[in-house]
Amino acid sequence: MRAAVVTSFGGPEAVEVVETAVPEPGAGQIRIKVAAAALNPVDAGVRQGVFGGAGERIGLGWDVAGTVDATGAGAAWTVGEEVVALHYGTVKPLGTHAEYVVVDADAVAKAPAGADAVHAATLALNALTAAQALDLLEVTPGRSLLVTGAAGAVGGYALQLAAHRGITVAALAREADEELVRSLGAARLAGAGEGGFDAVLDAAVLGEAALERVRDGGAYLGVIPHAEPASVRGVRTGAVEVAADGRRLAELSRLAEEGVLTLRVAETFALDDAQKAHARLAEGGVRGRLVLVP
Repeated sequence: MRAAVVTSFGGPEAVEVVETAVPEPGAGQIRIKVAAAALNPVDAGVRQGVFGGAGERIGLGWDVAGTVDATGAGAAWTVGEEVVALHYGTVKPLGTHAEYVVVDADAVAKAPAGADAVHAATLALNALTAAQALDLLEVTPGRSLLVTGAAGAVGGYALQLAAHRGITVAALAREADEELVRSLGAARLAGAGEGGFDAVLDAAVLGEAALERVRDGGAYLGVIPHAEPASVRGVRTGAVEVAADGRRLAELSRLAEEGVLTLRVAETFALDDAQKAHARLAEGGVRGRLVLVP
């Protein structure tokens, strides 16, 4: 089978599509025939060597949508079921940017009914990150929340999930994206230098500039583990490290079916054009996810 990997770190040109053996599922695992797999900023980080792994062949891709192709012992899935999954891991020999991928059965959920595989592939990593981040922030209705990078994938899901929970949320985004973020649930755009928020989800990785917008004793959460700014003024700081969770992913899949979550695709690329997809991601300004199709 074909798979996108890196064997040395660098720019988009470091991505290689190689021939490799089809992986076999072990106990408690399933193999998915990949129909589509999203490209995320974490993949660029892996490609650049941010997470280490020098000298190894590292597979790319965390998100996947496809069909169950084989099951290991104890995996309660049926061959042919349409599923989505998060394949967690920064340094792994194979990722989801491949024709087949093996994942733990408890990281899998049924794909959203009515969504094609390309759109379904945008769900797992970003929606789980947003949901788990909101849990950590412990924001409740009546409290104020600011989401930076609100037009992005994590930010957009965070807006929709917060609005669904009855939380009034302000968005930090470009003026050109105001219509988009309002459509995703933002009550308004945050003003320049506006502060005093009970909580901030810093999906744009602004760091201290976002921390300044939190009231004394509030909460700040970043999206890069161990990269959050130090606490000041009694503000609780931290970062979400996404965890694979099939049960939670199933809830998010149902919300996508119900229209609570919007599955946004910016552009699709063939797996063989993975370098081009990475180059497009590096250009920035993507609204929705780039998706690779084997």
